[in-house]
Amino acid sequence: MTITKIGHCCFYVEENDVGILTDPGAWTSEQNNQTGVSIVLITHEHADHFHIDSVKEVLKNNPAAKIITNSAVASLLEKEGITCEIVDDGQRVTIQGIEIAGFGTDHAIIYKTILTVMNTGYLIANKFFLPGDAFVNPNVPVKVLGMPMAGPWMKLSESIDWALALKPNACIPIHDGMLNPRQWIYGTPTKVLEEAGIHFEPLEPGNSAEY
Repeated sequence: MTITKIGHCCFYVEENDVGILTDPGAWTSEQNNQTGVSIVLITHEHADHFHIDSVKEVLKNNPAAKIITNSAVASLLEKEGITCEIVDDGQRVTIQGIEIAGFGTDHAIIYKTILTVMNTGYLIANKFFLPGDAFVNPNVPVKVLGMPMAGPWMKLSESIDWALALKPNACIPIHDGMLNPRQWIYGTPTKVLEEAGIHFEPLEPGNSAEY
């Protein structure tokens, strides 16, 4: 599996010659020109993960691509006349030999008076787990974990404890688009995770890693 970071939570993943694009949000635009996309994964409806104009551009360049998302985002896509495959918590689908499994139901709480949206984490090909905006435990082995770095719904210590509990082989930082520079926050997870035998891979936008 080749994982290329576009930015924030947007990745281009290649597995057995199948291209998977994740969370095409408003904080990145490079994904709009990406070709070779067979699957588009969307974890939830917040704009940094789901930007309808970006989705339309991706589909324009990849007309055969299939969108996989949860039922809440599916309702928003339907209003735009865009079809998708719904994969909610506990469900899975296989497209071109790539299994996508859904885990979790709710976005982490931002504040008690702010309504929570539906959030579904996705495990790609039984290897790469992207949680969206929640510390959901899929209770299955995870080889590579998308590890959130910052946001109004989380603390870094929570993310580190979550990663230690899941015990992946490696962690790739996600949800770091609001950090400038990003590198200053990587020191703590690098130290703690490496001591626990978990490799921390601080991918920069445009860079790739093989797993």
